[in-house]
Amino acid sequence: MPPYLLLIAFTVFTLGSLAAQDPAHETITWHPAQDLTLEGVAFEDTERPFDRLPTRARDTVREPVWNLSRQSAGLCARFRTAAPEIRVRWSLTGEELALPHMPATGVSGVDLYVRDGTAWRWLGTGKPTRRENNTSTLAKKLDPLPEGDTREYVVHFPLYNGTESLEIGVPAEFQVKPLPRPASASRPIVFYGTSITQGGCASRPGMPHTALLGRRLERPVVNLGFSGNGRMEQPVTDLLAEIDAAAYVIDCLPNMRAEEVAKRTRPLVHSLRAARPNVPILLTEDRTYGYAYLQSEARLINASNRAALRAAYESLLAEGVEDLYYLAGDDLLGSDGEATVDGSHPTDLGFMRQAKAFEPVLRQMLDS
Repeated sequence: MPPYLLLIAFTVFTLGSLAAQDPAHETITWHPAQDLTLEGVAFEDTERPFDRLPTRARDTVREPVWNLSRQSAGLCARFRTAAPEIRVRWSLTGEELALPHMPATGVSGVDLYVRDGTAWRWLGTGKPTRRENNTSTLAKKLDPLPEGDTREYVVHFPLYNGTESLEIGVPAEFQVKPLPRPASASRPIVFYGTSITQGGCASRPGMPHTALLGRRLERPVVNLGFSGNGRMEQPVTDLLAEIDAAAYVIDCLPNMRAEEVAKRTRPLVHSLRAARPNVPILLTEDRTYGYAYLQSEARLINASNRAALRAAYESLLAEGVEDLYYLAGDDLLGSDGEATVDGSHPTDLGFMRQAKAFEPVLRQMLDS
């Protein structure tokens, strides 16, 4: 054989061997999130698969609310697999990957959690680098499982960007199956609120209190937080009432002032109660501004908002409204001033504290 043919044969053999041994050349099968157990989407008639409001809402809610509803805050996909490696591939709808006070991992990244006994534990974060075709290995070289066993996973979607597509990839010889909820825990906790509810400014999508509570309470969550636009508005309330919820959480005060709170709280509660007579409702005070201890104007805003919400709550109770709960704002972020990025939006520490404050009352509501 001529020398040049020997060289070609040797090269082909060598490259083939490397492809078989190099994990980068391993055959990966990709599974769209829509084929898994998708949570956080409460309406079937959405314009895009991962929008939070139905297409018809474009004509009823204000334009900022509609635009924000196209960001995928609170969405997650649950699945099970025995694969030793898990990858994610996702594309975004917006070019802006990060915010000045919120990292790209929270704005546009994805988060993987795995069930460890009775708890969910973080396993990996997908870091975005561009708008389209982000690819990340979230876990690899996982300990082998006994024959027939699988692990349970949940992947959280971007908080402040829209998701065009998201796929889970595993080696081709492994299956990926949906992870549905039992019927007794299939109805979601529905949060209606502000940028804080939406997840600003968590470092990654698994860290907002809404996501923490969903994992702790083993319940799906619908996140209807709209940055700067959680205002107890009737068109949004009407959409909330369409959802077959296990509980409603109303957390809008950071975007409101006392006059609006006094005017809108009772109609909101009456609308939800008329549509869902047996679903508990939680009214939440605003968190205390981190700088309020030295700023009288901030203290006044907190105090007046809370007084208006408390008055509406007591009025509703006097009218005979049942299954109505109340959460004070003083303990949502703690008192040491270490729980926000700007005096308003929580860090991961702040979200952990919020989850701790919400959890007991939500457990009571769900038990009822």
